[in-house]
Amino acid sequence: MSRPGFLLSAWPWRSAAYLLTGAVTGAVTLVGIVTVATVCGALAVVLVGLPLLVLLALSGIPVAEVERRRLRLIRSDPVSGRHRVPAAPGLRAWLTIRLREQATWRELGYALLFAGLLWPVDALAVTVALLLPLSMVSTPLLMATVGDGQEAKVLKQWTVTTWPTAFGVAVLGLLLMVLCAYVLGVTAGARAELARLLIASREGELDAEVVELARSRVRLVEAFEAERRRIERDLHDGAQQRLVALTMALGLARLDAPPGPLADQLTKAHEEAGRALTELRELIHGIHPKVLTDYGLQAAVADAADRCVVPVDVDLELPGRPTRAVESAAYFVVCEALANVARHSGADRARIRGGHGDGRLFLEVRDDGRGGADASAGSGLIGLADRVSVLDGRLALTSPPGGPTLLRVEFPCELTRAADHSA
Repeated sequence: MSRPGFLLSAWPWRSAAYLLTGAVTGAVTLVGIVTVATVCGALAVVLVGLPLLVLLALSGIPVAEVERRRLRLIRSDPVSGRHRVPAAPGLRAWLTIRLREQATWRELGYALLFAGLLWPVDALAVTVALLLPLSMVSTPLLMATVGDGQEAKVLKQWTVTTWPTAFGVAVLGLLLMVLCAYVLGVTAGARAELARLLIASREGELDAEVVELARSRVRLVEAFEAERRRIERDLHDGAQQRLVALTMALGLARLDAPPGPLADQLTKAHEEAGRALTELRELIHGIHPKVLTDYGLQAAVADAADRCVVPVDVDLELPGRPTRAVESAAYFVVCEALANVARHSGADRARIRGGHGDGRLFLEVRDDGRGGADASAGSGLIGLADRVSVLDGRLALTSPPGGPTLLRVEFPCELTRAADHSA
């Protein structure tokens, strides 16, 4: 409203439309609530009155939905409701969750306030801000048509008998119309803000933002895993194959070279190429092991246990495969846990146990070491916990001094068949 172009924009007319539709909607709401309440009172003594009472309690839901749509006339940002989705299909589940929600009773309160107080305010504002200045502006036209050029009445209260007075009243009506445009804007803005506070609280907006943030974090994890797999594939199919070819070429050259300084240099180059190939394979395995992609979490955990310097017993049975993001996160949790066992625990033996039940994948890594593990001491567990939390999982560490140490991680997920996973 502080902008210079407010009067020439559509906002004054949108404000008038918001208040005018509010008056009409409020009158209809009043008639509907009074009708339902009357029928409920007349039939409250019999069983049929109970469904009508439920209908009265739910009457605020359609009123609030209409109000949220009408708010688009004033607010550029959409206003959403706070109703939860029923856990089960059917009318019974819908009625149960609606009658238990706080939002339902807030909307009923707004509907009663709307029907009893707010719509008369809307009607009064539209009447004063529109009819009064329009009646004054049309005074010369009324004098020429209705009064035969002799007289005209403004709002049927004041009589105008001369043309100069009629045009003066019209000019005053134009000035008053400019003032009333701002009155309409202020009234409609305050009215819309009150409706937003009652039917779409800040908590609902924050819930929507939190849901969107969680979804964006999941999308980020999925994009990260896709990029990780791409890098692993490029290294495996590109750089590794070139190093293999280079190692073979150096080996053949070493066999063909006569004894001497050249053969010694070729031997060193061949050994360096072999070490580089070994390091590259370890790097590829650390980025995203091929066994995880091809054979799944169970085979990848068994492979990680075989490569650990501490003997590890594996007890992991999965009837299917989780999603790629969960599978990758679970694998790297196991790898980090085994690395901590090998570096810090002093354990003689470790055990990995896991499975799937009640819609959750769980993994446990236990060792018989000295214990006393601290997630804040740079063991990498904080990063793992953050990675697990992105997927709505939980990570718990139990490591009293003297041991044993138990790391447990859970992910909510469903398992699919291997064929579906590869597809």
